[in-house]
Amino acid sequence: MAKKKPQPPMVIIRDTREQNGYTFGFLPQDQVKIATLPTGDYSIEGLEDQVTIERKSLADAFGTIGGQRKRFQRELERMTSFKYAAVVIEADWPTIYQSPPPYSELSPKSVRGSVIAWNIRHRVMFWTMPDRLWAEKWTFYLLDRFWKDHHELA
Repeated sequence: MAKKKPQPPMVIIRDTREQNGYTFGFLPQDQVKIATLPTGDYSIEGLEDQVTIERKSLADAFGTIGGQRKRFQRELERMTSFKYAAVVIEADWPTIYQSPPPYSELSPKSVRGSVIAWNIRHRVMFWTMPDRLWAEKWTFYLLDRFWKDHHELA
């Protein structure tokens, strides 16, 4: 039986414009780089045109789905060309429903409806996490699985 070739370590790319971005402090420093990404906030070095993940805080999610909707829809349209695209929200559905940002006029039901529609129309996965720490870990898990699949299928 042929031995499997060892995979090189995955290097996560964080977009230069990402404010308050994830550090992935559980990884060696050389496995996280800051560079400009054309779409999204996170990707994998060498696979920037295949995988993208957009991070949203609770307030950012409401703002993007509400007032910045047209810009965000254009981003979602770009994301459809990727093999895998996701939006990770740093809040779960109970938080979205029970504690929306106080200044937002957008209803949680509108958020839900938009997320479901975009999931179906653009094939972009929306993941809601209980908090920022979980969202950072989940972003890593998604990128790591994509990396492993890419090398297993190559």
